[in-house]
Formats: sequence, structure tokens, C-alpha cells
Amino acid sequence: MSYEFDVTVIGGGPGGYAAAVLAGRAGKKTCLVENGQLGGTCLNVGCIPTKVMVKTAELLEQFRRAPSFSIGGSGDTFVDMDALQKRKKAVTGQLVGGVRALLKGAGVTVINGKAEFADPHTVRVDGGKTVTSEYFIIATGSETAIPRSVVYDEGCRMMTSTELLDIRTVPQSLAVLGGGVIGIEFAYVFSQFGCKVTVLEMAEEILPMVDAEVAAMARRRLEKDGVDFCLGAKVTRIRKDAVVYERNGETHELPARSVLMSLGRRPRVQELGAENIGLTLERGAIACDEHLVSSLPNIYVVGDANGKAMLAHTAFKEAEIAVANICGGGETMRYDRIPSCIYMSPEIASVGLTEAQAREQYGDGIRVGRFPLYANGKSLVEGNTDGLIKVIVEPELGEILGVHLYGVHTTEMIALAASAMEAEASAEELVHTVFPHPTVSESLGEAFHAAWNGSAIHNVS
Repeated sequence: MSYEFDVTVIGGGPGGYAAAVLAGRAGKKTCLVENGQLGGTCLNVGCIPTKVMVKTAELLEQFRRAPSFSIGGSGDTFVDMDALQKRKKAVTGQLVGGVRALLKGAGVTVINGKAEFADPHTVRVDGGKTVTSEYFIIATGSETAIPRSVVYDEGCRMMTSTELLDIRTVPQSLAVLGGGVIGIEFAYVFSQFGCKVTVLEMAEEILPMVDAEVAAMARRRLEKDGVDFCLGAKVTRIRKDAVVYERNGETHELPARSVLMSLGRRPRVQELGAENIGLTLERGAIACDEHLVSSLPNIYVVGDANGKAMLAHTAFKEAEIAVANICGGGETMRYDRIPSCIYMSPEIASVGLTEAQAREQYGDGIRVGRFPLYANGKSLVEGNTDGLIKVIVEPELGEILGVHLYGVHTTEMIALAASAMEAEASAEELVHTVFPHPTVSESLGEAFHAAWNGSAIHNVS
């Protein structure tokens, strides 16, 4: 049977446009169906625009600390939200234009509209135009999860990250519901913008996916910068001017003029018509195997739609593997060595197992190396010595089990650790690596010395 296209991608976010570009370059007649803007959540209302705000927050923080760098001057610092919004749109617009150019260069046909499966080889776009394809790649992304257990009063100013990114006036107070990555990044940004921020988190610590030692350090730094935390708090109601929550069996109210809902995201797969063709769903996501193949052999799933590791760089890699397999390869996706980053000041970056996970899997004999950044020359020069470099190593062969970085420039460093793990380098090999001085990265070598040799070179204990 002949089809209109060899490969049709549903969704134009990181995983979707990357898959379409790669398929087109591989000589496949390729179509991309996108219901919104090219670039998806990450480029338009996620990774990129939030980092624009983070950069502005970092500069505000640095300006306030200018006297400590021997820079004189007077006057209050503030953020011009209108100018910030213009810069945000300029950055995202340029990148969206780049995506469009990539798709055109790869010969990809782009169709705007919502796709719904009619059969395993056919989708209807906006209920009308049909597109037939030998293979489909689902890359529909995710959306903010809005819990049904919370009561929302009429007139309450509850926002998701999408609405908060477009805000034109800094609110006097902001209640952040959820101490995960999104909530903590926005807590940092708006506290630096001069807003009174309170984070409400149901768990007993923020950033549950982060090594507990690092998460606690980050929370203490945010507290020092003016962010309040209410841990062990279960939100039950959002009123017009307050958040109602339960804690230790008691009901409390937190006055707040604005509320950010950041309790996680869910795959956006509800309107695909998966039930029409028998696609298997698991925990709200479209199930797929390590080759990214769904329950139907011609349909692949990448990015947040499969619910495995909801990160843009994961989606890029999944797109690469899905297209390679469509073209006849047999590649598999590994999720145990994917780095993650949290953008604030200082930054957090990690890959592999946390200390708790490593102890559960390998026992208490694991080697843990730590190096505090107050002993690092470059961090001292930067005027930001809060931080920790932490590595976790298997005791016999020196396998690197996990790396956790909290400090300046650490999101640029984590790829070194991830590549070392991917190459199956040992802790001993990292000990023999020559790191440049003065850099923050040399602290990674110090931490491996501490783990493998029992003491860092610049031991401060």
C-alpha cells in the first residue's frame, strides 16, 4: 500500500521537530503536524523563556552585590517587565524562525492543525484533511497538571507557568504550589524581582528528584535570599486572596495575591484518538518500549508524550533513536545517564543515582566524595561560594554511579560527568584527568579524589 508520506510527526516541540528534520535528511518524505507554535512548550513557554527571566534575575542579584566587587554607585535596581517581555519574545522568535528554517531545509511538509488518528496509518487534521503515512511519531508534549482535589474559588488568580511568563507587573506576593523544578526556578526569579514568594510543598523537602543533601543546601540559600517555605503542606483551596492548606492536621491560610500552579505536568495525549486504534496507555502516557515503539509497530513515541523522562534533551535523543530505527536500525534508549539541570543561583545539575538510591542498590559500601565550593578559587572570584560537588562511586571497580553539582556554572559542567558515565570511565580515570585552573570544574576532580583516594587535594576538613 502506498502512503502520502513515509514519516508523519505529530507535534512540533523539541522531539517532534528534531524527528522531522532527521527523517527528512534521511531521505524520508516527511510531514509535521502541529496544532500550536513550532518549538512547542520548551521553546515558547518553557525552557527558553524561563531562562531569559533567570538571566535577568541573576543580573539583578549581581547588581545588588556590586559593592562587594569594588563597584560603587547608588540607586535601586528594578526589572522593566515590558522590556523583559520584548527580549523574551525576541529570543524565542529567533529560535522559532531557526526551527522553521531547519524544517524547510530538510524538505518537511508542515501542516497546522490538530491531528486525530482514524486508523494506524491515517490521521485527520482538524477533523477534515486526511494524512496517510507508513510511520507516525507521536511527540505531542505535556501540559500543566491541575489537581482535581483542590477547590478553586471564582476570581482567584491562579496561573500556570505559561501565564506567569507573560506577566506585565511583578505581584507583591506569590504563592508557589509545588517545590519541584518549575516551582523553584520561578521562586528564585520572582524573589529577585522583589516579590514576596512562599513555596508550599507536600513533601518534607523541595526538589524530591535531587540528591537530598543538595536540595537542602539549595533551600537554605533560597531562604537566605528571602523565599519562605512551607513543607508538608497539602493545598486544599485557592481563594481570591489566600491559599488554604493542611499541615500537621491543622488548617492554615496563606495570604497571596497570585498563585503559581506547579505541581507537575502530564502527557498531552487525550485528543489523539489513541482509543480509536488501540494504542496502549500507561499512567496517562502512550506506552512504548526501549526502541520507542508503541503497541503498534509503525507508531513511535518521543518526548513528554511517553512520560519517561520529561526533558527537552531527552526528547532530542529519543527523536534521533526513533528515526534511526525507522530507517532500519536497532538502537535503544537509555534513561539512566540523562543529566538534569535547575536554573537558579547557584545552579543545580545532576546525572545518575542519588546517594539514597545508590545505597539502596549497592549498599553502604559506596564511596562518596564531596568538595565544598567555598574552597574553590573560581567560585570565590565569582563571589558565590555556596555550593557542593558530590560524586558517588562503586567501591570495587570505581564505576561512577551519580554526580551532583550545586554551584556557579554547574549546568555547563554536567555534560562532562554524563559523557564520562556514557564512556564507562572509572573514578580512577577521572582522578587522572587534568582540570584547568582556576575553574569550577576542577572541583569535580577534587570530589573524585575524595571518593577514590579518601581525601581531596585541597582538603578542607
